[in-house]
Amino acid sequence: MTGLRYVYAVCRPLGAPLQAELTGIGGAPPALLRHHGLVVVVSTVPESDFCEEALRARREDHDWLDATTRAHRGVIDALTTVTTPLPLRPVTVFRDDSGVRTMVEAREDDFRRVLDRLEGRVEWRVRAHVESGESDAGEPAAPARALHERLSRHAEDSRLHPAPAGTLDAAYLVRRADSEEFVELVDRAKAEVPGVRVHLTGPWAAYSFSGEFSDDEP
Repeated sequence: MTGLRYVYAVCRPLGAPLQAELTGIGGAPPALLRHHGLVVVVSTVPESDFCEEALRARREDHDWLDATTRAHRGVIDALTTVTTPLPLRPVTVFRDDSGVRTMVEAREDDFRRVLDRLEGRVEWRVRAHVESGESDAGEPAAPARALHERLSRHAEDSRLHPAPAGTLDAAYLVRRADSEEFVELVDRAKAEVPGVRVHLTGPWAAYSFSGEFSDDEP
């Protein structure tokens, strides 16, 4: 069966080996393709499932898309424990290793710049809902805005994602070494910002700060 090269992420050389039992799309183990000091994390996928025609046919197959995204993110999560990855979009596929290398060469300067910025950082995602009160469409209500401003002061960068009125969906770029302090800050805010239900997830790879993803990630 003819295979294509599926790309998960670009990173620096890993500080430790990946889990021996780690699998990606279709159960295939990820491999490391080294190029000019960068590492591209790839695996082989069947051309019958990932060629352009097959992907067009699966565009509305939400179960398949969800399963593929989960497997993609599973590899990214494993990478995050041993390095700082720059995740690429799910279903980034090339004909072969040569095609992957051509892509890296074309984007090498950007990859290095973003990896330098993200080194040692992780993303924390905060979703909050104001239990009472109104706000303009697309804008978090006052208590959620106050929460966002408070958390932003303790993060290196932040992103507001589109969310229904009265809710907050924000990502925060935090040094891994400061993550425990950031989690404690969110826990305190849950008690100190009245009328807001707060849900924290992470640490993730810095999806919202990589320039590779739309506003619905992670």
